[in-house]
Amino acid sequence: MSAADRPGMFIDALRRQLPPPPAALTLGFEVVEVDPAGGSIVVAFAAGPSFTNPFGEVLGGFLAAMLYDTVGPAVLATLGPGEFILTHDLDTIFLRPTPAGRLVGRGRVVGRDGDLLAVTAELESADGELLATATANVQVVQRHAPPAISGS
Repeated sequence: MSAADRPGMFIDALRRQLPPPPAALTLGFEVVEVDPAGGSIVVAFAAGPSFTNPFGEVLGGFLAAMLYDTVGPAVLATLGPGEFILTHDLDTIFLRPTPAGRLVGRGRVVGRDGDLLAVTAELESADGELLATATANVQVVQRHAPPAISGS
């Protein structure tokens, strides 16, 4: 099933070209590529100067938020109508200082046991340098779409 044919909340929002949620907008979130069948996603972020410390490096909290907004959509793209996720944990590893600019997140579902999923993510610079990684465990829950994206 292609992304365009997938019936879930995330894919529906993409299909209707709705803006990302406010937190994702803050991060400059952009979907680059999505593979619902493969449980993977590529997203991009715009790490502006307001995300940096006095040395011009992006704060780890913003990097963690970007990794969070990579693992979540990787799972959300695989879900059907009325399904959402709760994140149980997000473990991050910061590999090197990160300058402001375009960053690319790559997320992938690596395991599923019923409603529990394991997900990984990598955050790279625009030229492909690995900057930070994360692992997360999430649970699929039943939830209706928020009013901003419900209905047609």
